[in-house]
Amino acid sequence: MALSFCGNKSNAYSVTKGVLNNPCFVDALNLVPHVFLLFITFPILFIGWGSQSSKVQIHHNTWLHFPGHNMRWILTFLLLLVHVCEFSEGIVCNMVMGTNHLHLFMPAFMGFVAATTSVIYYHNIETSNFPKLLLVLFIYWVLAFITKSIKLWKFAEDKDASQYLRLYITALLVILYGLLMAVEINVIRVRKYVFFANPQKVKPPEDLQDLGVRFLQPFVNLLSKATYWWMNPLIVGAHKRPIELKKIGKLPIAMRALTNYLRLKDAYEDQRTPEDPDRSPSIWRSMYRAFGRPILLSSTFRYLADLLGFAGPLCISGIVEQLNCEKDPVGNNTMDTHSDNYLMSSSDLLENSSILAVLLFLALILQRTFLQASYYVTIETGINMRGALLAMIYNKILRLSTSNMSMGEMTLGQINNLVAIETNQLMWFLFLCPNLWAMPVQIVMGIILLRHFMGSSALVGASVIVLLAPVQYLIATKLADTQKITLEHSTDRVKKTTEILKGIKLLKLYAWENIFCDSVEETRGKELTSLRTFAFYTSMSIFMNAAIPIAAVLATFVTYHILNDKGPSPSQAFAALSLFHILVTPLFLLSTVVRFAVKALVSVQKLGEFLQSDEIGDDSWRNGDISVSFEAGKKHMGMTKAINRKQPIRYQMDNYEQPTRRQMRPSETEDVAVKVTGGSFTWGNNLLTLSDINIRIPTGQLTMIVGQVGCGKSSLLLAMLGEMQAIEGGVYWSNKNRNSVAYAAQKSWLLNATVEENITFGSPFNKQRYKAVIDACSLQPDIDLLPFGDQTEIGERGINLSGGQRQRICVARALYQNTNIVFLDDPFSALDIHLSDHLMQEGILKFLQDDKRTVVLVTHKLQYLIHADWIIAMKDGTVLREGTLKDIQTHDVELYDHWKTLMNRQDQELEKDIQQDSQTTLERKTLRRAFYSREAKNQIDDEDEEEEAEEEDDDNFSTTTNRRSKIPWKVCWCYLSSGGFFMVFLMIFSKLLKHSVIVAIDYWLANWTSKISNSSGTDISETRQDSYSLLVFIILCAAGITLCLITSLTVEFLGLSAATNLHHNLLNKIIHAPIRFFDITPLGQILNRFSADTNIIDQHIPSTLESLTRSTLLCLSGIGVIASITPIFLVALVPLAVAFYFIQKYFRVASKDLQDLDDSTQLPLLCHFSETAEGLTTIRAFRHEARFKQRMLELTDTNNTAYLFLSAANRWLEVRTDYLGAVIVLAAAAASIWSFHYGLHPGGLVGLGLTYALTVTNYLNWVVRNLADLEVQMAAVKKVNSFLSTESENYEGSMDASQVPENWPQDGEIKIQGLCVRYDPMLKPVLKHVNAYIKPGQKVGICGRTGSGKSSLSLAFFNMVDVFEGKIIIDGIDICKLPLQTLRSRLSIILQDPVLFSGSIRFNLDPEKMCTDDRLWEALEIAQLKNMVKALPGGLDAVVTEGGENFSVGQRQLFCLARAFVRKSSIFIMDEATASIDMATENILQKVVMTAFADRTVVTIAHRVHTILTADLVIVMKRGNIMEYDKPETLLEQEDGMFASFVKADM
Repeated sequence: MALSFCGNKSNAYSVTKGVLNNPCFVDALNLVPHVFLLFITFPILFIGWGSQSSKVQIHHNTWLHFPGHNMRWILTFLLLLVHVCEFSEGIVCNMVMGTNHLHLFMPAFMGFVAATTSVIYYHNIETSNFPKLLLVLFIYWVLAFITKSIKLWKFAEDKDASQYLRLYITALLVILYGLLMAVEINVIRVRKYVFFANPQKVKPPEDLQDLGVRFLQPFVNLLSKATYWWMNPLIVGAHKRPIELKKIGKLPIAMRALTNYLRLKDAYEDQRTPEDPDRSPSIWRSMYRAFGRPILLSSTFRYLADLLGFAGPLCISGIVEQLNCEKDPVGNNTMDTHSDNYLMSSSDLLENSSILAVLLFLALILQRTFLQASYYVTIETGINMRGALLAMIYNKILRLSTSNMSMGEMTLGQINNLVAIETNQLMWFLFLCPNLWAMPVQIVMGIILLRHFMGSSALVGASVIVLLAPVQYLIATKLADTQKITLEHSTDRVKKTTEILKGIKLLKLYAWENIFCDSVEETRGKELTSLRTFAFYTSMSIFMNAAIPIAAVLATFVTYHILNDKGPSPSQAFAALSLFHILVTPLFLLSTVVRFAVKALVSVQKLGEFLQSDEIGDDSWRNGDISVSFEAGKKHMGMTKAINRKQPIRYQMDNYEQPTRRQMRPSETEDVAVKVTGGSFTWGNNLLTLSDINIRIPTGQLTMIVGQVGCGKSSLLLAMLGEMQAIEGGVYWSNKNRNSVAYAAQKSWLLNATVEENITFGSPFNKQRYKAVIDACSLQPDIDLLPFGDQTEIGERGINLSGGQRQRICVARALYQNTNIVFLDDPFSALDIHLSDHLMQEGILKFLQDDKRTVVLVTHKLQYLIHADWIIAMKDGTVLREGTLKDIQTHDVELYDHWKTLMNRQDQELEKDIQQDSQTTLERKTLRRAFYSREAKNQIDDEDEEEEAEEEDDDNFSTTTNRRSKIPWKVCWCYLSSGGFFMVFLMIFSKLLKHSVIVAIDYWLANWTSKISNSSGTDISETRQDSYSLLVFIILCAAGITLCLITSLTVEFLGLSAATNLHHNLLNKIIHAPIRFFDITPLGQILNRFSADTNIIDQHIPSTLESLTRSTLLCLSGIGVIASITPIFLVALVPLAVAFYFIQKYFRVASKDLQDLDDSTQLPLLCHFSETAEGLTTIRAFRHEARFKQRMLELTDTNNTAYLFLSAANRWLEVRTDYLGAVIVLAAAAASIWSFHYGLHPGGLVGLGLTYALTVTNYLNWVVRNLADLEVQMAAVKKVNSFLSTESENYEGSMDASQVPENWPQDGEIKIQGLCVRYDPMLKPVLKHVNAYIKPGQKVGICGRTGSGKSSLSLAFFNMVDVFEGKIIIDGIDICKLPLQTLRSRLSIILQDPVLFSGSIRFNLDPEKMCTDDRLWEALEIAQLKNMVKALPGGLDAVVTEGGENFSVGQRQLFCLARAFVRKSSIFIMDEATASIDMATENILQKVVMTAFADRTVVTIAHRVHTILTADLVIVMKRGNIMEYDKPETLLEQEDGMFASFVKADM
């Protein structure tokens, strides 16, 4: 067939009737503008692009949007759509005509190309901000508008034109060109770039000028917005380099927490009217006002997407019907007499199956784009709202009244819940809320369409779905409840595990590990029971989701058969099938959404209560020296009610400032820094804590506040700082002072930051000053011990310091601040004598007084009173005396004498306390122990980090890429195999069977309906055949439903058995690991395996695995079905598969990085909230609220950036997989239509293929998302696995336990022969060739400097360390040959740090439950604890809290002694056991040891030498060797010996 523009009829080119009356000429005229545009723009684009490619990848500092940007993109998209319609109409017409008429479709094709070019051209001009070139487009729109209008006018002259499609297409094009012309004119009007004298200069938005902003979604053009094209560099780049915080940059201003906070706060405050100032604003309303518009936009997108979703079933039914009709075509072509051209009506176009396939493709693309846009908008709004809420909560925390916190109305836990749980619940609710109003519409529409296809029988199927929805809701609530119970058990289990790990040394020394292991296993058992319930409900929920569509289809078709005596036609059947698939999703989600809505209501209520809670009292005295007199205060306070501050205090203050301000006399101002007159203060519970306070704090002097415990000393400080409510009187600050206060609270409070940051606390760093402060607080030795010096992180995430160290850092912080006034609240409480003296002399007297700073010191140490310039003595909340020490000596002799006796007592204690730096050395020792061992492992924090470090060193990209994008198959296999092979086999088998049955159901349906549509329906045999088909269909459906149940159960229970085995193995491995393992592995890391990782293995992996296998099999079976029907489809599949492979590969890597960033940025945010709530008084005293707010906003923004990028990456993936899915549908449709025309198969199967193609679209992105999730979750299995490979201790020994005599060791004779000991084969020996002989019943003392190997020797007795040479023989048996359990259960030891476990006292003394009560009481009596325990409720069964916190350190040590005594062994070892007890208790202990253990061998490792002066034998050690070995008397005679020098130093 020859190609010719106007066809090859003779009159095609005649213009006798007038040029414009020849339709072919008009069409040619239409080509002119398109050619003009292409001709001009191509050179410009090529020149532009050539120069642009050299630019840097992020060159977004020139971007901006011209006016009408979005409008132009939308119009261009519509224009392209109309051109597609015009083109397809032209092609169809052309096929009907005998010869080729190019003019029917050529202009449409050129128009399409020109429209595409116009938008590319426009985009390039816009991003380079060069509007003059837009003139080309303006001319193009004008020309196109004119030529199309001519065509329309010529059409309209024809009388019959109104029934033809081409008229409407032309009219639409005219309108669109006109609108685009208007948009172009508007740009000229606003930017004045041509025809005007002074063009307007426009700069890009300020976000883009700041190159730190990398989140470009708000600034890119519409197409890039819809497809997340701007994410490409980030996601592809993640392959080469992991994504770091630097890479994701800052948030755009409109999304920052501060911006959103101000929006929300305005909406919140606006609800308070002047008439009703106390009205509590509604949070819902303020959220709606601040964030309502984006939610409406998102809902619009959602409605559009849902309506477009129904195009699928309609097109499928149309295509199948058409194909069946085309077997017997009836000719009804209309020729248009006017022009000899064939014109078609719109219904003709929709009856063409190829056109329907293209429509289906476009509808899918649009639907997916709208759906993703809707998701994105809600997520962005949700994140913005969370940021605003966090800022609101934080501001409120900073203003909370102290009484609220201390009286327990607001606990830290509640605040943490608000931050971590309630705000997230609201955010999730916002994500899901468009569903609330979109779903009902979707369901109603779906049911109407079903009714249209299947008649009334559809209502039966729909009612099945609707009736089962409440069941799903019920299951969902049950799931939530079970999860709560599981959480309680797992918290309990983690608590027990923590105790075990903290006391692991003791457990091993006493051979109790198995007892405690069993108690954990018991709790784990309870947890597993509730996990079983959880697994059952989860599988029910999955089962419902899979079985409901099958049941609905079954019900519908059976009813249809009953009503109509025959089955439905293929087009009806498959439309109904895909409609049911559409309907199930909203119903399944509905239960989730309703549950979230209920949770959101609760969260809002909690938030409301929190925002309405009391705030700190009237702040007047903080603003210079205003005082609020009692009357003035009463006006707006009510007597003792804490004011619920609605407006900032500024406004309230204006009214009272003038009358109450008093001119102070110069003299008064200068010598008084703070003055309290007639003050009565309360903590807000109507009980006066302080009454009738009249004091003054002299400027530049040292004031001490003394008094008994609980007499209100700390309260007085806080009252001056304005933390208490003033009922009467006021606090007066001299002008310059109030904003310059440093404060060290009694309970030390540290930030999660480095030591240096904790001390400087936001002040500029000054080296000399810093050094002076550190020396004054004697922190240098402690800092030297830390692994990174003063750059070591401390606090929750860092190293835990002891009480004294923490307190000294807090005092250092107060000293370092350059303020006029320093308040110190009992800074000596956790320090020993030497440190206190040093701090008093160097820090307070020298450092602070030299600076002439005003110091207020609360203390119990009366011996320092002589240094005080001014003393305030308190008693029972009132001031007893105030004055200098001299005044008190003359005026209140009684008080002075009382002090004197107390001082003498303290001095005697001082003399007794000859222990050298006892406590501090001990603390430093503990710290050293914590670190020396870690150096060996070089602080490997986690195996993963080690790997990542290796990766970063690899600059060889290919290896990195593989490493990062590989799926951890080995770990997956390890996980599955721990679930048991039978379960794995069952799962795989049932899954495959289930999917085969589901395919069989649909295949049978296709065959059955095709038969019906082909039959005439009169024959009896056919009716019988029909009933037979129906029966098979019912049987298949029933089998499918049963298999759904089986598969959902097998996966969940496979996961459960894997979790059970993994945890069991982990616990046994770790409890039986050698002690060295605990030295080099940080406790937090081991605990993480038991908490976070176990939780992932328990609850998350099974459902991810289920979802992954299901979506993968659905996609595979779908593709398999299409390929089996139309093998030609496989040709299209190859490029699609390649594209899919790359998309998932890139996405998985990027997603993992972003997920890690999100997790790692969340923790600091939560920590910041909790530490602020803990340190409120300190922050407010220092006046650092603004700095902390700033920090909170930064942390929130960082976390939000990571979260936004993560959700944008998910959208990136979903848009791409959805488009791939749409292409699959198009390919399937094209292949079916093509093969149908060649008569390869019946129409029913086409429907089947298309229905499956549609399901593939829905599940493709789930495959990738689940893969990515599974990969992240498998990391937990990997970490647990890495611990499973640790070596256990050798518990067996070479002797059998039965060969050891029952009462061994009877005498307690110890021979040590050439003993060499090391902690690890890699390390140097700590004991070198030690020889000693200890007679039965001897009392032996071992001493030496820190690190001389004393403790290592004691561990060697228990075979806790690696004895690689020599041996220890006890009563004739070499201990290395004994089973560990036997050896350790026959010896006793008291450790340096007392360890108690939560439970009862009885459990702590005798966990094996072997002893009688009398034996226990006897032990308690020996340890001097009998009377105390008797007094406790429950006696021996009295409660011991975690770590024995309810007893003092001394009492805990005595319990440990009692515990050692309960075990009647003839060898007893004390490892520096008296280090943490006061002198008196220590003397008791010594006596006890001498009397109660008279007949036993006692080895004492001495901390203070004077404790072993009475021993029978003394061993002095140095660097793992024995230096001196004799009776103490003999050793003392050697004046220059080591022992003698120790004793001298100790005196």
